[in-house]
Amino acid sequence: MFETISSFSDLLNALWGVFISIRLNSVIDILILWYILYHAFKLIRETRALQLVQGIMLLVVFYVIAFICDLQAIRYLLKNFFQWGILAVVILFQPELRRIIEKLGRTRIANFDFRPGADNATAAEMWSPAIEAICDAAVNLSATCTGALIICERRTRLGEQIDTGTLLDSKPSAALFGNIFYPNTPLHDGAVILRDGKVHAAGCFLPKPQKEELIAKQLGSRHRAAIGMSENSDAVVIVVSEETGTISVAENGELTRGYSRDGLAKLLKNRLMAEDKSGGAGKKNIVGRVISGWKRK
Repeated sequence: MFETISSFSDLLNALWGVFISIRLNSVIDILILWYILYHAFKLIRETRALQLVQGIMLLVVFYVIAFICDLQAIRYLLKNFFQWGILAVVILFQPELRRIIEKLGRTRIANFDFRPGADNATAAEMWSPAIEAICDAAVNLSATCTGALIICERRTRLGEQIDTGTLLDSKPSAALFGNIFYPNTPLHDGAVILRDGKVHAAGCFLPKPQKEELIAKQLGSRHRAAIGMSENSDAVVIVVSEETGTISVAENGELTRGYSRDGLAKLLKNRLMAEDKSGGAGKKNIVGRVISGWKRK
């Protein structure tokens, strides 16, 4: 009885000693580590890297069991795996790691804009005429079931995609979009990329989505390309279906469908003209949603 009380008292004293030894820098250290781990898990759960992390955690459990039970052969193999396995992981999962780091760079904490033209007044001046032209063009193209793919570049530069197309550097207008996407013209199959409110390039090729097999089968190549582009950047991608004329928007790997002119204009203004205050925040005008790129839990 007295031994139990003494052991419990020792435990309380030990816990009290740990508590009083905690300093402000220790609390900050723990909070920063928690923040990093939390957001790292949010990023990896959207990629194949989640299965990788689960496998590594299972190997760590095996290693602990082997250490406790003195299983020398298993401990030796796992020890060597942890020494050289990290390099193999980096090589095998280079695309996923790249996307994770890119997404980390687009978070609010890292979202510092070092290029000129950053205030809201400038953004409104650049994008207001472009948004009107995009909305007019989308409605006109929708009425004739003419396929279109329009990308509005934001903070993530799309130089790789621009290099695959034809540079225009033109003032946007509904007539220009109509000419570009008119069937059988040289540039109608690719995407138009707008930079700082101007039509910067046309006929651009876009990356494929991460998990194409999860995308609804009724969606065509334009919608898949739009999803892939939105997964690899913070761009706003507008798609007009050539089968149904439906106007859709892809953002962050998700496709929202069924936009009217007013709904599209409202979304583009929230994303492009108010991004410096809200970081791109704003409610979506969603009529239908197609989950793509991965399954969200």
